Amino acid sequence: MTTDKKPSTLKLNPGTAKKTASDPFAPRRAPVRPPGPARAKSVSASAPKPPREPSPGFGAKRSGPEGERAERPRYGADRPRSGPGAGPRGDDRGWSERPASRRADPRDAPYGTGDRPQRAPSAAPRPAQPHRPDLARVGNVRGEIRLNKRMADLGLCSRREADEWIARGWVLVNGEPAVMGMPVAPDAKVEVLPQARHQQAGQVTILLHKPMGYVSGQPEDGHEAAATLIGAPSQWRGDARHPADGRRFAPEHTRGLAPCGRLDIDSVGLLVLTQDGRIARQLIGENSGIEKEYLVRVHYAPNGPHGAGVVTQDVQAVFPADKLALLRHGLSLDDQPLKPAQVDWMNPEQLRFILKEGKKRQIRRMCEQVGLHVVGLKRIRIGNVVLGNLPVGQWRYLGAGESF
Repeated sequence: MTTDKKPSTLKLNPGTAKKTASDPFAPRRAPVRPPGPARAKSVSASAPKPPREPSPGFGAKRSGPEGERAERPRYGADRPRSGPGAGPRGDDRGWSERPASRRADPRDAPYGTGDRPQRAPSAAPRPAQPHRPDLARVGNVRGEIRLNKRMADLGLCSRREADEWIARGWVLVNGEPAVMGMPVAPDAKVEVLPQARHQQAGQVTILLHKPMGYVSGQPEDGHEAAATLIGAPSQWRGDARHPADGRRFAPEHTRGLAPCGRLDIDSVGLLVLTQDGRIARQLIGENSGIEKEYLVRVHYAPNGPHGAGVVTQDVQAVFPADKLALLRHGLSLDDQPLKPAQVDWMNPEQLRFILKEGKKRQIRRMCEQVGLHVVGLKRIRIGNVVLGNLPVGQWRYLGAGESF
């Protein structure tokens, strides 16, 4: 079926073809310069520039360095992931080892260099700078040392406590608030505010009769720390009836307790735990000379504890006198000579040791060097404080009249 329908034609609205000057979308023509005197053109003596060659169309192969860039494979398409040709991320070649055609393009230069000439390294070496020590840590020619060490040397507190007090503004140096890490001269006046004294007065020191199977410090190898024994149920009844300075147990007394000295898992006796940094420094500081007394039960085992010739009874009768002299002075541990010790027989199977140092398992290792095997070790005194009749596994406070 055919219809005689005329094809439609697109007609333009004559009103839209002409844009008025008020139309913001109308194209604007440059203003016409008014007529005036003609300007004289300057004549240059240089040679005329050669006509510029038309640029090749899209996709045409270029020559020279630009051509090299055009033929370069797209990143990740044909370039190997590793080995030669992998680029700056996949091989060991630096910028200087790339082909000359690629180095010629300034866009391939490292960032920040461009086509600027590189500065040649100076032939003259730089003079060595003099060594400047950390005055806050090692002091200077005037004898200044760090404030926290100065406070510890004066017996005011430990270094850790000093840092805490300085941070809280409780320390004055020559009347001015102290600054953390500041060096001070030997004649500087160091003052501590009453707030620090009040906090220090609330710190406690605990004497514990450590049983076997507990470690002095952090738990290890399935053994609990001795500090876990501190609590109201394990406080010695004699101390609970007559608390030191009227002090009764409180949960905050177990916070920050630090053991002062080692006592092995297989050893028992007096163990000191304290919150007071002054006591900790006194007992285990670098220059501590506090005596520690031990009772040690031994077997004579010249061929080892499981070897032949072990003597368990009347050890004193068979133990050579020259080896007893070595226990007193002449042995070394960890390639360091030991300080002189007092070693005497308490009975035929038991020795008494009085030491002024505390290396790891010191008494046991000393006895091994002279053919003795330790079967029991108990610490009964630290300085002027004795274990006394404190039961095993119980504790008490250090009294006001007691000192190490």
